[in-house]
Amino acid sequence: MVDVSIVIVNYNSFSLLDNCLRTLFQETKKITFEVIIVDNGSTEVGIDKVVSKYPKVKFILNDTGKGFAVANNQGFKEASGKYILMLNNDVVFVEDVISKVVKFSKENNDQVIIGCKLLNEDRTHQISVVDFDSISNLFGENFFLYKLFPRSKTLNKYHLNNPRETRPIEVDAVKGAFLFIPNRILKELDGLDERFYFYYEETDLCYRWKRSGGKVYYIPQAELIHIGGASTDSNLWFKFSNQHISKIQFFQKNFRGTKFLLAVSIHELGLVLRFPLYFVIGLIKGNRSLIIKSGCYLRSIFVYPVNKSKAIA
Repeated sequence: MVDVSIVIVNYNSFSLLDNCLRTLFQETKKITFEVIIVDNGSTEVGIDKVVSKYPKVKFILNDTGKGFAVANNQGFKEASGKYILMLNNDVVFVEDVISKVVKFSKENNDQVIIGCKLLNEDRTHQISVVDFDSISNLFGENFFLYKLFPRSKTLNKYHLNNPRETRPIEVDAVKGAFLFIPNRILKELDGLDERFYFYYEETDLCYRWKRSGGKVYYIPQAELIHIGGASTDSNLWFKFSNQHISKIQFFQKNFRGTKFLLAVSIHELGLVLRFPLYFVIGLIKGNRSLIIKSGCYLRSIFVYPVNKSKAIA
């Protein structure tokens, strides 16, 4: 058995995957690991050339895209490690971050989910943790109040993203670009919920673990670079529609009664507000990207996912 099984779901962007693997093997020295790559229906060719360059790599090829949660679960089933690292293909290792989180997990009796500090390419701080959705922070998010009150736990679900934070801190959820979890816990939680096609998989996983009494920790002294948006920025409708659908699905699964109605209403009002706002700003600035985003917000208003809560335990 190796210490860590690293599961990477990949879609095109082979140069990013190559860079991720190169820096992973270069920096990770103190633990044993295996890499499981799930290619999720890439339309480009050449991934076999990337994979063949590195040892200890297992490869799963999907003919079509099966959704991020489904693809990760495929990789989890092949994992033999004591720990699982769910990793994006667009990260760059700058230190032996995995050894740091293994050490922290052992110090906490392997009863924690762990995330590290994510950095932008220029080494500035990137959002690494998030609070679970609540009525108050949904209000703050959808009406831009989180920008006016960045340190408010009530209005800003991102309030813990303080670049000066240096000590491990318990949080609600860590971002899925780097999510470290003991294999035993992942099996106990039955992997990722496959109702989430893209986005919110890691939030739901952390939510279920916290609800069962577990803890999630953010380790800011462990850092890596996350480029972000590599697979989605070329298709903004895919990105925006799936963000919208996954958020509603999270509400459907976890909220009831008045709380559910308020959450959905606030979210939909946020879409209604953003459609004309981004359109007008886009016109004034001559920014085509903002105008496209405006259209995505408008289209999202008319998309409502089927409630799968009764079909999935």
